[in-house]
Amino acid sequence: MVLRDWLKEISYQLLQGSLDTPVSEVIYDSRKACPGAVFVCMKGARVDSHEFCSQVYEGGTRVFVTQHPVSLPQDAVVIQVENGRKALAYLSAARFGYPDRKMVTIGVTGTKGKTTTTHMIQAILESCGKKVGMIGTNGAYFAGVAEPTRNTTPESYQLHEYFSRMVEAGCQYMVMEVSSQAFKMHRTDGIFFDYGIFTNISPDHIGPDEHADFEEYLACKSMLFQQCRIGIANLDDVHTPQVTAHADCPIYTYSLEQEADFQAKGIRYVAETGFVGLEFDVTGRLKADVKVSVPGKFNVSNAMAALSVCSFFHLPKEQVRHALEHLHVNGRMEIAYASDFCKVVIDYAHNAVSMESLLKTLRDYNPARLVVVFGCGGNRSKDRRYSMGEMAGRLADLSIITADNSRYEKVEDIIEDIKSTLIPTGGAYLEIPDRREAITYAITHAEKGDMIAIIGKGHEDYQEVNGIRTHFLDREVVDEVVAGIHK
Repeated sequence: MVLRDWLKEISYQLLQGSLDTPVSEVIYDSRKACPGAVFVCMKGARVDSHEFCSQVYEGGTRVFVTQHPVSLPQDAVVIQVENGRKALAYLSAARFGYPDRKMVTIGVTGTKGKTTTTHMIQAILESCGKKVGMIGTNGAYFAGVAEPTRNTTPESYQLHEYFSRMVEAGCQYMVMEVSSQAFKMHRTDGIFFDYGIFTNISPDHIGPDEHADFEEYLACKSMLFQQCRIGIANLDDVHTPQVTAHADCPIYTYSLEQEADFQAKGIRYVAETGFVGLEFDVTGRLKADVKVSVPGKFNVSNAMAALSVCSFFHLPKEQVRHALEHLHVNGRMEIAYASDFCKVVIDYAHNAVSMESLLKTLRDYNPARLVVVFGCGGNRSKDRRYSMGEMAGRLADLSIITADNSRYEKVEDIIEDIKSTLIPTGGAYLEIPDRREAITYAITHAEKGDMIAIIGKGHEDYQEVNGIRTHFLDREVVDEVVAGIHK
């Protein structure tokens, strides 16, 4: 390939050199400099990679994509673009041969439900014999491969690399979570989804390192419907009219509460031997009776999103029903331990909205006591910890406040912020900063009939403190504690 081939979908200005220069790789990390590479310069919040052009040149790279003129020897090729991140997305797609266009692509965005919805879609498609690739909070999955991802939606280069590997593995479908940050940071630029799903939106991810305000957050979420062929939206979310207002595609709706293209009716809570979840009927463009093996009315909404998009694929209903009835999603309403004495649930709920939904759902199963173990991430919006503290005080019988990725803040300071809104509610609480000790205490001091919710981390297998990640998985700690009790 030559540079000209990779620039077909990009607006640019040639500052020096030839567009017929051979190219073989795209890089944005100066440490990966090598002959044949195109180095994409970007201005970040802390680092401006334009400063490393000379170092990259010395490493053998001769093609540079920049946001402003740079001083380099005459044998270097310099292309100027308006936005380096956007250019990286298009160059990455070209470098891997536009692999996303060789599969049916499904993008899911929303504050809550993205992970569960994508897992539901994957389960349905695979139960019908389809080969599926999936990318999201829990990692990247395809053809027996499972790899962790640092972000819900990886950087554009990693995305297209995964797409390429999926195509090589024979995947026919690709379903992925699309975060608001992915839209803001141009990670999905150039991807035109066949189907886009909006689950819901509520104030979250607002702060110095995320979104300036709710308006920006909403605007980023709504971008999905400007880059997909068919849109599917949750009619029960009050912000859906705003999210779909500027859609460039037809929109289909699903609902639990009102007339929609796909509607759930007769929702029933079920707790049987071997099955805890819900069952309901689907009417509208799809007619079916469904059982979902994860508790919570919000999971009916997630199932409706999955059923809505899968209805376009004309799949056998029995296989679709079987997939949802036997669904298991790590860290999403995951039953980690269940006995006649107590039950332990692990969930990723890490904001007040998802926490409220989770705790109210668990109340529907009439526990003797509802105990919640939680903390809040450091270097994130403080509104999250304030609202979660209040929610825990109002809805739990006992709150055990602990650590959750404190990052560069002190765990004790985060706990004090949580307590500032929990204490006024009059709710009972304990503070145990060490998360392992907190989980151990909750289980070893359980009372008959307790339901213990360990929330905030879900599938995450690490604790991040002062920039260092160490292995930590809530499920493993629960297993260790339970094994110790049985001994």
